[in-house]
Amino acid sequence: MKETNYRRAEASIDLDAIRYNIKTVQALNPADRKTLLVIKADAYGHGAVVLAKEMDDLADYYAVATIPEAVELREAGIVKPILILGYTDEAEYDEAIDHDITTTAYDYERAKILSDKALAKGKKAKVHIKVDSGMSRIGFQCDEEGINEAEKITKLEGLDVEGIFTHYAKADYEDKTDALTQYDKFSWFVKSLEERGITFKLRHIDNSAGAMEIHSDGFDMMRLGIVIYGLYPSEEIDKKVVIKPAMSLKANVIHVKELPAGRGIGYGWTYITENDTKIATVSIGYADGYPRALSGNGRVLIHGQFAPIVGRVCMDQIMVDVSAIEGDVNVGDEVVLFGTQGDNNISIEEVAEPANSFNYETACRISRRVKRVYYKDGKEFYV
Repeated sequence: MKETNYRRAEASIDLDAIRYNIKTVQALNPADRKTLLVIKADAYGHGAVVLAKEMDDLADYYAVATIPEAVELREAGIVKPILILGYTDEAEYDEAIDHDITTTAYDYERAKILSDKALAKGKKAKVHIKVDSGMSRIGFQCDEEGINEAEKITKLEGLDVEGIFTHYAKADYEDKTDALTQYDKFSWFVKSLEERGITFKLRHIDNSAGAMEIHSDGFDMMRLGIVIYGLYPSEEIDKKVVIKPAMSLKANVIHVKELPAGRGIGYGWTYITENDTKIATVSIGYADGYPRALSGNGRVLIHGQFAPIVGRVCMDQIMVDVSAIEGDVNVGDEVVLFGTQGDNNISIEEVAEPANSFNYETACRISRRVKRVYYKDGKEFYV
């Protein structure tokens, strides 16, 4: 299919902002602490391959959620270590070994199968042991039984047990009591293994919130996820650490019409014009990841001015009232769904809240048919 220059909807990605965010958080932590960039879910919708290539000089490690995500990076030429943060099925072990992908180990029997497969290939499979210090998701429990099982994994001949890690559940809360309890549990687990003569090259606990506010002592690496995209992990994070949102969402005016009073707009006529009204139709909808919950409950920017959404958000289009917009609104005019235009801004959090969502989810939901356009040094860099 022939490519065109037309961009029905665009997610603009500011690579300079991402670089700034990474370096900002790195500066808060010890200089020798390694940086793992979490680029799962296509880098939270920002584009994993492009981000890995452009930020490779700032990364020591990458993390994704699935083997296909990791293989995509390998096939794109990414050679630095890649960790699968969650579950890897036995059917994927061969791919993990063949592509030198690090998996997460939290079950001895499954680790034994991985070890045997690696030995059959004349290789060692890299793993990081996962400890459940309070997330209650995956990982060995912080008790003697968990330590014994983890020790058994370290003795498997086909494994290179490179690291050990856990994940904070409440590092993004103002009250850090529970996070520090997790820190103590994980520290005890690691120390207990070290007392048995088992050491790890990489021990890691800090996620974005941890790297911003806890700076956990005694560990080797931090995992930076949502923060690198310029989004705060929660509203309770201290905003003194300034980060820059990397993504803005844009579309176009595709039709402008004058409607009389009493006209219904959109499915179900949930909005009826009260006066003569100028309506602009915009080229984006819920199939693009724009929340349907913003039906009659959101706003956009046109000519740097706010315009309310009227009627229901459709699959591919929305309608906005541009009657109060100064200047002519024409087909082809840029519409900002979140981001900055002129002197005004719509945050991704503003878009997420009416949908009972949050910034992570909203970024991840921007669909494939929204073209990602990358900017570097203030100029369009890559589409």
